[in-house]
Amino acid sequence: MISMIKIKRAYQPADEGDGFRILVDRLWPRGVSKERAKIDLWLKNVAPSNELRKWFTHDPERWGGFQAKYREELKDKIDILKEIKDNDKEESMITLVYGAKDEDHNNAVVLRDLLKEF
Repeated sequence: MISMIKIKRAYQPADEGDGFRILVDRLWPRGVSKERAKIDLWLKNVAPSNELRKWFTHDPERWGGFQAKYREELKDKIDILKEIKDNDKEESMITLVYGAKDEDHNNAVVLRDLLKEF
């Protein structure tokens, strides 16, 4: 079972300590090659809807609303959440990879926190 979930920007170098790397954005991070990203799994469907992403625009003042709306969207994606949790029982670490500049207010933060409750 996965013992630890961390998050990391796609623009930070991948390292062995990341374990199984899952890209959780709908769009591939601009300017990052597939070789450099070292993504093991790309789960576009777990990303926020385009409507929610456009509404949020990474505005910290909308963070509370974004978290609530994204968690509501994720209720319909329980199978994907289970896939993340059960993906590789041999891994002790998974890293949710995201492209946003804001390290505190992004979908990977919400997803990590939800997975810890799951």
